[in-house]
Amino acid sequence: MKRSRINAAIRTFEALLAEHRFALPPFLSFTPEEWAEKGAEYDEIRDNALGWDITDYGLGDFERVGLSLITLRNGNVRDPRYTKTYAEKIMMVLPGQLSPNHFHWHKTEDIINRGGGTLGFRLWNANPETEERPDTDVEVFRDGRRYTVPAGTEILLQPGESLTLYPYCYHEFFVPADSGAVLIGEVSMCNDDVHDNRFYEELPRFPEIEEDEPAYRLLCTEYPGI
Repeated sequence: MKRSRINAAIRTFEALLAEHRFALPPFLSFTPEEWAEKGAEYDEIRDNALGWDITDYGLGDFERVGLSLITLRNGNVRDPRYTKTYAEKIMMVLPGQLSPNHFHWHKTEDIINRGGGTLGFRLWNANPETEERPDTDVEVFRDGRRYTVPAGTEILLQPGESLTLYPYCYHEFFVPADSGAVLIGEVSMCNDDVHDNRFYEELPRFPEIEEDEPAYRLLCTEYPGI
């Protein structure tokens, strides 16, 4: 993924956040030069992958398959120094863009349409033993309402609506091409993108970066000292 595309996505994300009056913690405005001077007092950010995260899942088609997100807070089940049991993200999905089909072995999460256009989901059950995707009805947990739909049914969320996603629930989410960009919230158990993502079709979670211009912001995988 080209650095210029990452930079452009971050600037678009910043504009969407400003439009919805969603303020960010100060560390998200640090420049790469400022990060080079930050000491151990910022280790929680480095160790728990807080910050900017732009991905095209290695497919090179960000406008169609991609996601822009920020991890605002997070614990760490692999490091006893960090005892938070929860995480929070804010995300941006652009019109026509999809985040590909995956489930989590451990994490339960609420995905919330915080504002903008329509957010779409498709859900499938995962077989806990084979991790295949049987054609069985899926339970939907939607803002306190529990109901069942056929596997792969399109579920559309308007601003303010959310889904709860439990482990072993394959899910993909998208914004229709005729919608506006969507600001998405995630409230969840601790997040571990390295060990707790099972993509239905094998994909890298983080992209390789082609450095065609200087970085505007560092991604959560790029902090000095990691």
